[in-house]
Amino acid sequence: MQFDEQFLQEMGLSAMPEDQKQDFLNYVQEELEVRIGERISRGLTEVQLNEFDMITDQAEAAKWLEKNRPDYREIVTRTINEMKEEIRANRNKLVASNS
Repeated sequence: MQFDEQFLQEMGLSAMPEDQKQDFLNYVQEELEVRIGERISRGLTEVQLNEFDMITDQAEAAKWLEKNRPDYREIVTRTINEMKEEIRANRNKLVASNS
């Protein structure tokens, strides 16, 4: 997923001050990584978590998840959609607090 000006427009945040847009996009990306990681890890054993932590290649990580957590794509999609809804629900506050 791309976190860029188009994403901000989709979320109704194009009025956000230019100097704060990148910080907000970075926050969204980091927050999604944390939320997705927490949700995926809930279904894994300690051994699996350690095994996954050792993977450095993105393609290899995707293959590992496909095998060990076949619902990971659904988790990612659901988490992104939830985050988008949170942003949309708070867009007036986000634009106001950042202007």
